Amino acid sequence: MATINLPAVPTEDGLGRYFREIWKYPVLDADEEYMLAVRLRDHGDVDAAHKLVTSHLRLVAKMASKFRGYGLPLADLVSEGNIGLMKAVKKFEPERGFRLATYAMWWIKAAITEYVLRSWSMVKLGTVAAQKKLFFSLRRVKSQLEIVDSGELDPDQARRLSQELKVSERDIVDMNRRLAARDYSLNAPVGNDGDESMDFQDTLVDDRPNPEALVGDREAGKLQSRLLADALAKLTERERHIFTERRLRDEPQTLEELAGQYGISRERVRQLEVRAFDKVSKAVRAAAADQSFLD
Repeated sequence: MATINLPAVPTEDGLGRYFREIWKYPVLDADEEYMLAVRLRDHGDVDAAHKLVTSHLRLVAKMASKFRGYGLPLADLVSEGNIGLMKAVKKFEPERGFRLATYAMWWIKAAITEYVLRSWSMVKLGTVAAQKKLFFSLRRVKSQLEIVDSGELDPDQARRLSQELKVSERDIVDMNRRLAARDYSLNAPVGNDGDESMDFQDTLVDDRPNPEALVGDREAGKLQSRLLADALAKLTERERHIFTERRLRDEPQTLEELAGQYGISRERVRQLEVRAFDKVSKAVRAAAADQSFLD
């Protein structure tokens, strides 16, 4: 994908202006998003890519703000999230029937979490998935268990956390020390005129979605799954199997493997795959339009 000119993410002092600027970009409806994605994929249309990216910059800003508690500049978190967004736009497949935001959020989160891990100098600890999960879960679980420590966990606290997170007590203690080593910056006084009654962490805003938003997201996910299932039901058994194996699996089967199963040529499998894509895409969009889901 060619270079896309985005609003520059400024230093912390200028973030307010940046946020106001990105909120001016229009939100795309489902049909416009689909057509832009097709133009980008089939023709490498840079203007289409620009519209897809800029319409989701506010999503990056919202997700980046959730990581402010790690003491890193929000401007850097936003910049890393924007990189993840651009990767998502490049790899987005509109025929799957889902919105770009649903797909992009995983790329955005991955880009930001990797940046946080690199910035915290995890070195050896944190290079495996289990340790990365522990890094981002420890604070939350400590809060749930109402564990308050001053940089060092006592044996009982370490044991409770170990049982809850299913991680060894040694790993719990080591990770907690790494987190505590950086927490001092969150306790820096930010009061005016020498007033030290407020710490930096007191200014952090909880940007988690409200219960209504969570319920809405779950309902949207259920509807998307139902629309896809209904569309698949309209395919022949062979089309449905090829579509599922080629487009819905984490590790898709090859054309050659499917050709061997059905005793047909690889080209014939490809044709059936394309036909199934077209049927599913049209069925999902038509059903979604009828229910005003993608408006």
